[in-house]
Amino acid sequence: MLTAALERYGAATGWLASRLPESIALFLTRLALGGVFWRSGQTKVEEGTWFRLSDSTRELFRTEYAGVPLPPDFAAVMANAAEHVLPVLLLLGLFTRMSALALLGMTLVIQIFVYPDAWWPEHSLWAALALVLVTRGGGLLSLDTPSSRWPRR
Repeated sequence: MLTAALERYGAATGWLASRLPESIALFLTRLALGGVFWRSGQTKVEEGTWFRLSDSTRELFRTEYAGVPLPPDFAAVMANAAEHVLPVLLLLGLFTRMSALALLGMTLVIQIFVYPDAWWPEHSLWAALALVLVTRGGGLLSLDTPSSRWPRR
């Protein structure tokens, strides 16, 4: 009886580790990580726009985010672009590994230079989500999959 239960457990975990369930989990991981940064980006722009920084955002980068070793105006523009473009790429599953690696870098910059006390639980979770995507990719439910099959010249 124990042997049969272990065999059923082995079969179930084998199926859960197969490509389709893994791809669903990777899609949800892409959605979760991208959602965090997209929502953050939306708080930094004027209502109804994607890229027009609000005055409060520019002030935020001059004061609270002043520890970032970049000029404040440049850092604000780059963060805004990253928080809007990279989540869209993650949602599509296009350049998944690169996008996740860039968001991991952003997470580390935020952790080191802006909010060093926020590792647990926020930044550790973002880093874990990004590392899963960097190591596993976007899965079957991503545009990376068909593009990886295109012929190369």
